This record gives sequence, C-alpha cells and structure tokens, in this order.
Amino acid sequence: MTIHIGAQPDEIAETVLMPGDPYRAKWAAETFLENPVCINEVRGMLGFTGTWNGHRVTIQGSGMGMPSLSIYANELIRDYGAQTLIRIGSCGGMQDKVGLRDIIIAMTASSISTPSNSIFREFNFAPSADWSLLNAAVAAAGRRDDVTTHVGGIYSSDVFYDERPDLNEQMVRHGILGVEMEAAELYTLAARYGRRALAVLTVSDHLGTGDSMPSDQRERSFGDMVEIALEAAFA
Repeated sequence: MTIHIGAQPDEIAETVLMPGDPYRAKWAAETFLENPVCINEVRGMLGFTGTWNGHRVTIQGSGMGMPSLSIYANELIRDYGAQTLIRIGSCGGMQDKVGLRDIIIAMTASSISTPSNSIFREFNFAPSADWSLLNAAVAAAGRRDDVTTHVGGIYSSDVFYDERPDLNEQMVRHGILGVEMEAAELYTLAARYGRRALAVLTVSDHLGTGDSMPSDQRERSFGDMVEIALEAAFA
C-alpha cells in the first residue's frame, strides 16, 4: 500500500491503463477485462485489475492534470513495479483535419510546465512516447476501418480554462494535433524510470469549431481507444 493507492503489492499488473476519470476506469474494467476486481478506492480514485486475452491488466484512475497523474504514476512505478503505462482519455482537437471521435496517438507531448520542470531547470526536455508502443498502437488502429487516426504531437496544458488564444494559434501553426492535461508528465516519468508510456486519446471536442461530442456517444467512441491501447500493450 502507498499513500494514494490501497492495493497490495501483487494486486497491480505490470501493464496499467490510466484514464483521468475514476468512473471511466470502472467502465473500462467492467467492459473490457475478465473478472475485474476493485483494488483501490483511496480518495475515490478507483482502480481495477483483471485480465484481457489472458494478460493481467490494471486500469487505475489518475485524476485531472499532471500533478495528480504524477502522484499515481510515481507510486505505480516505484512501489508496484508497473512497466507499461498507457494514458487513455479525451482531448480537444486543434487541427482542421482532426474531427470528433477521431483517435490521436501522441508521439510527443509539449507543455509550458510540468511537475518535473524543477529537475530540468533551464533545460527543455522533449517528452516522447515509447516507440514499440507507438508503433503497435498505430498498427492496431490501422486494422479498424471505422476509426480515423492521427499520429503526432499534442499539448499537455496545466490549466483547463485557457486564456491564451495567441499560444493556441502558434500550436496550430506548428502542427499540434490536440490538447489534454497529463501526457507530458507521464512520458517524462517513464523516461526517468526506464518504463514504456503512451497516450491514446479520443477527440471529444474541438477548440477551433467549438463542436463537442454528446455525452451519450462518448463511451461508445472511447471503446476504440481502450481496445487500441490494450492491443498495443501486448503486441
């Protein structure tokens, strides 16, 4: 057990999927895992362990934002031996070619600041995904005729209600596909500890058009993201 995770050492798998929303963790575990067992309820941040195609998998909520994800990723890696950590979550599209329900597989994750900035000081570290996971996720997405997939850079914001339209314009200009709030710190921690990390994201809204996915369509669309993540983890 750790401060934020109440699981016993053998209750967490080496492969962990990390949605921000703990109830999305519950939905994903009950939908995609066989015999899921709740292994964490501390602070309401639900976690479940079960099997997928015979492989042990933990799905652990991370909360919103990089500071929250950093807590759970650190403890999963240092105290429970997690080897593969894949963020599954929603994001806002930024490019015209990116549509609602599309999948973004994040090759890199840019940011203004992360919890790890104090370590690097003046150095601009470039957080990137694990190549083997990225390659496997792209292959898994390519086997789905009904899914539009984009691969490239995303932006991990440390604020939700952003008031920097000038910055958004520059990100669009430089090809950033979408914005979320966690991946840059996850990629940095994975690099620090020598683990594999990836973010597979569903576009739920678009910053340019203002379009947003209706709530009754989100779970069905998020299913593709979860399946791509699971296939990539065990490719």
